[in-house]
Amino acid sequence: MQDLVDRLNQAADAYYNGKNELMTDYEWDMLFDQLKRLEDETGEILSDSPTNRVSEDNLAGQKEPHEFPALSLAKTKKTEDLAKWAEMRPIWISWKLDGLTLVVTYDNGKLAKVVTRGNGHIGTNITHLASAINGILPKIDYTGHVVIRGEAVISYADFERFNIENDEEYANPRNLASGSLTLKDLSGVKARHIRWIPFTLVYTDEEITEWGKRMDWMTRLGFQPVEHELITEPSADRIQQVIDRWTLRVTGPAQPSASHVSPSSLPFPYPVDGLVITYDDIAYASTGSVTGHHATRAGLAFKWKDESADTELDHIEWSCAASTISPVAVFKPVELEGTTVKRASLANISECRRLGIAGPGTTLSVIKANKIIPKVIRVIHPVGSFDIPSACPVCGAPAEVCVSEASGTETLHCTNSSCPAKQLKKFARFVSKGGMDVDGISEQTITRFINRGWVSEYADIYRLKEHAVPMAQMDGFGEKSVSNILHSVETSRTVTAQRFLFALTIPMCGVDVCNRLLTQFPLEELIREARETTDEARFAVIDGIGPEKSASFVRWFHDPVNQHIVDELLKEVTVTQPSVKPTGSRCQGLTFVVTGDVHHYQNRSELKSYIESQGGKVTGSVSKSTNYLINNDVNSTSGKNQKAKTLSIPIISEDDFIALFGEEAPSSVHAAEGSLFD
Repeated sequence: MQDLVDRLNQAADAYYNGKNELMTDYEWDMLFDQLKRLEDETGEILSDSPTNRVSEDNLAGQKEPHEFPALSLAKTKKTEDLAKWAEMRPIWISWKLDGLTLVVTYDNGKLAKVVTRGNGHIGTNITHLASAINGILPKIDYTGHVVIRGEAVISYADFERFNIENDEEYANPRNLASGSLTLKDLSGVKARHIRWIPFTLVYTDEEITEWGKRMDWMTRLGFQPVEHELITEPSADRIQQVIDRWTLRVTGPAQPSASHVSPSSLPFPYPVDGLVITYDDIAYASTGSVTGHHATRAGLAFKWKDESADTELDHIEWSCAASTISPVAVFKPVELEGTTVKRASLANISECRRLGIAGPGTTLSVIKANKIIPKVIRVIHPVGSFDIPSACPVCGAPAEVCVSEASGTETLHCTNSSCPAKQLKKFARFVSKGGMDVDGISEQTITRFINRGWVSEYADIYRLKEHAVPMAQMDGFGEKSVSNILHSVETSRTVTAQRFLFALTIPMCGVDVCNRLLTQFPLEELIREARETTDEARFAVIDGIGPEKSASFVRWFHDPVNQHIVDELLKEVTVTQPSVKPTGSRCQGLTFVVTGDVHHYQNRSELKSYIESQGGKVTGSVSKSTNYLINNDVNSTSGKNQKAKTLSIPIISEDDFIALFGEEAPSSVHAAEGSLFD
């Protein structure tokens, strides 16, 4: 029992404090359940047992006692337990978000403090980081005392992007979120794209006796609480129906051939490790007792059962993305959660050593963690040895093992600064909707093409047809998917000058800079001028460009490698250049800021293009020079709305804008732009 306690506590410390992960959730649950059985059998509970205390984050900083203890929830993997707990009373089901719990307090309409959960009774005050965390409002339209508990999470897409762009690699989004809150630099925290999602209103001076109405109240204040659904008659069958439907939001429909699914491509963007059920009747929920560190009626967590299977390792595939060369276990196919699984990332060298990964023929046990991510959980019988390559699999340059000073994690890196794999972010921008718009080619797909040597420069995207046969034989592909990709490639051969220029990923050359340059020069003349000029300030006189952006643009086109890239690409594509000069004067001399969802225009970019075509200007932030803020939620308490009100700048809806400055609204209504929480 002491051995189990020590192992679990060490793993919990790593998990909650942004260190290198010591075991998977599956291993944790298995050892925790084993310890609980031993405690039930012997009647003994050791003083430091994780069954008898809240797992704790130990972030450095000022400690702060919680006004209301942040107790953990009891957990179950059985639907029958949920139904028994519900007692046929109305309950709410919501996500059990896998992040770091933060308790946020407001007084007199202003943010008072932000405190981590800590041990449930005392946490760490991180109020100084609040402005860098999305979702924590600096002000609310309520002057009473408010305490809200929520989860700080990072989306799968932002997590994958961070690991590609940074040498410090984290095991999962939750690990990155907790590690981010140890930073002192606000810009560093902001770059991690942490979002705080409220999951319960702990206290308000208002008399609100139903949990659902409390969530509605927070929404009216401008918060975006966790998604939730009411079950009025929670029988076991009804609960199971809802759980099955919510589970599909996490896993996506079962695809037998989808053995290489990226979490960022799944329907729900944030990591979750289960569901939570809560009584709607707040008064009844408060009548429960406290057992250990659980309030018996505060809520009950449901965790999915991880189905495991044993298989045999075929080989280790080393995949290079950015500067990191990561090991991937390729094994004999097994059926898990309705899909055929053949591969699982091993993260890094440290994880391989921890698991005891060996050579071909090694017997492994694998799962799909939280029904999503294929994961090797243990080595049953090792065969041979674990070999680390000495050369990069993409470019053949020497590879070296690096050890992180922060976490001690060992990772393998390519030493060649020009390795194509290190240009992954550029390729991702090239195929993006804002660039060449090659539908069906994701960042993960580009990575696989680069690792097979099919793509080393932009023009190679248009030569993928040469690799159609081996592409169709790749894991997760087939003739239909290859046909779709090649069709998208052909469709993207005709592109506007603005998107072509943006797709090149020239430093400091975003959409706005591209538009400004192309307003003054046709693309062909612009490229010729940039190559031939000896004056780095050649384009500095253009409004909004300036000497720094001009110099960056000129230097990029003076590089022979970049000249070759552009020349080869122009052999493959046709560039069109519609006029970007104003065609009207309805917005002449006016500056707008656009925020939130749009409904009449296809997206915010289309609205921005219209404003610019009418002589107006669109900026990203509200200032004294702003004439109008366009926001369909005119009563929102968002930062931009509040600043506009402070500066007496009119806040208008899209309908208002069309009435004042628009021609007839676009004929069709489109889906709003942005992610689930934008």
